Amino acid sequence: MFNNIGPLGLLLIAVVVLVLFGRGKISSLMGEVGKGITSFKRGIKEGSEEIEKAASEDALDVTPEAGKSKDKV
Repeated sequence: MFNNIGPLGLLLIAVVVLVLFGRGKISSLMGEVGKGITSFKRGIKEGSEEIEKAASEDALDVTPEAGKSKDKV
């Protein structure tokens, strides 16, 4: 469907969008997109940190019984 759109066609589409919405509206929209991407990345980072924290808290103690009694004495 879009296989025949070349660089000139993309430029024409960009000019039409700019004329319809105006420079201010497009720049504010791009700012919101940037904030959304930043928020998404922050959420991914916090989620992975939370998973790592939960995994370290739920870790099983696999120390052999003989080794445990020596440490406690």
